[in-house]
Amino acid sequence: MNIRQIGEDFFISGQIHPENMRELAARGIRGIICNRPDNEQWGQPDFATIRAAAQMAGIEARYVPITHGRVTPSDEAAFREALNSLPKPVLGYCRSGARSASMYGAVAQQAA
Repeated sequence: MNIRQIGEDFFISGQIHPENMRELAARGIRGIICNRPDNEQWGQPDFATIRAAAQMAGIEARYVPITHGRVTPSDEAAFREALNSLPKPVLGYCRSGARSASMYGAVAQQAA
């Protein structure tokens, strides 16, 4: 799991797995935003599995799936709402972390 900090209280990574939750909690992550649609790739854990594991580790999780290359205004609004309402720090993840970084950048730029 390659986690990078891109904002004061925002981190990104590629796909995470249920067994990563203990490490994420130990790093202080308190919120997760999943930007990866379920079934995007064979073998990825679905969001329900991630959310259940996160809850067991004391982490809140939100599902804001972003289809690669198709970000809509409603996607940005859902991401902003999740980012503003989740306890900090927050980890956004997708396949590589790029969509999560892009969403954070768009929301942060609008807030400036």
